[in-house]
Amino acid sequence: MANHQFLSMLLFVLFMPFILSFPTPGSYLEGDDSPIVRFQQYLRINTAHPNPNYIPAVSFLKTQALSISLQTRVLEFTPKKPVLLLTWSGSNPSLPSVLFNSHMDSVPAEPEKWLHPPFSAFKSPDGKIYARGAQDDKCIAIQYLEAIRNLKARNFRPTRTIHISYVPDEEVGGFDGAAKFVGSKEFKELNVGFVLDEGQASITDMYRVFYADRSPWELIIKAKGDPGHGSKMYDNSAMENLMKSVEAVREFRESQFDKVKAGIALNSEVISVNPVYVKAGIPSSSGFMMNMQPSEAEAGFDCRLPPTTDPDLLKKRIAEQWAPSIRNITYQIIEKGPIKDHNGRPLMTRTDESNPWWSAFTQAIAAVGGKLGRPEILSSTTDSRFIRQLGIPALGFSPMTNTPILLHDHNEFLQDKVFLKGIEVYESIMISLSSFLKDLDESTPLNG
Repeated sequence: MANHQFLSMLLFVLFMPFILSFPTPGSYLEGDDSPIVRFQQYLRINTAHPNPNYIPAVSFLKTQALSISLQTRVLEFTPKKPVLLLTWSGSNPSLPSVLFNSHMDSVPAEPEKWLHPPFSAFKSPDGKIYARGAQDDKCIAIQYLEAIRNLKARNFRPTRTIHISYVPDEEVGGFDGAAKFVGSKEFKELNVGFVLDEGQASITDMYRVFYADRSPWELIIKAKGDPGHGSKMYDNSAMENLMKSVEAVREFRESQFDKVKAGIALNSEVISVNPVYVKAGIPSSSGFMMNMQPSEAEAGFDCRLPPTTDPDLLKKRIAEQWAPSIRNITYQIIEKGPIKDHNGRPLMTRTDESNPWWSAFTQAIAAVGGKLGRPEILSSTTDSRFIRQLGIPALGFSPMTNTPILLHDHNEFLQDKVFLKGIEVYESIMISLSSFLKDLDESTPLNG
């Protein structure tokens, strides 16, 4: 133990000059060639669904990477959905590498509901940069590059190799992007030991960090019954049976929500079930035929499962309570991604001293005066789930403090000072993660 403490102190002393030489956020000049301008240029590339154009995004990012002498590769596992891979070789490439991930796509925007055009990257007098993707997650895409630019300017070289991946289609599940990338031989050859992916903004002065995602399920419940005249009272009608199912789901949802309201659990720590649609009735020219009893009715639900959920128990509940076949009900579950890793463990990255990557990460945040909040489960999903499925530890992190959470919202923005501070944070993270030399015990799982 003493040797490890001595080594940590030695590394701290060796690399402190790099950390102390970080520019302050206000010291950057905003000329034609500045981090802010490059951020705005990337934001102006429209990669929103349903038709994201990845070609100009890849071209822009590749140009920036070549300007700081990074190795570049464009991989295409699905036509017109490229993955851009950048590499900064370490002095000891035999060590497990570090990967920083970002997705290029964004959700759509409704321009008429924005203060400024969503792909203009308008910067207000008070420093707010308005654009779709400003928080989710084009900010980290540029911050990675700017951090490397600054470290190279100070002649820092990592011990471990650093990779950056820019992937498509995260906003629609990532199945043609990160999922295929991490399952490829090209990914395996990277010898990745740890991954940082996107997180979310924090409304306080403490950074948020996420050690797991919730897994999405789509649940569709269908009921059948006898059709007939609307004046008759029916037993076991389609609508009656469906409403019983909806009520059973509602009661479970309320029991989970009560835990959140009581402060027993965070929203991301419970199973959420939200009704999305109901489809029934016989259409007419004025709406629906009110004097006809429909023979079929259907409802859809968005379910989100934390990694601690036993999926078999939830399936049993659905079959026995929410959609029992004795009421002429059928159901379909569409699992939108993994919930366990390749060894059957929950998709969670450890956030304690048993995980040396976690220790290196927290030391990096402290080195630049940052504070971390309690590690969280992300209420939604990111590409990290595909990484954790391989047993590789991954954290979700986006360095945005004192910032409203505006991902997928109208008027998404990021303050210029927050963006620039994030560059400084990533410089410290890259130094710490790429330089620590503690032996990694492969027999100790870092997930689960």
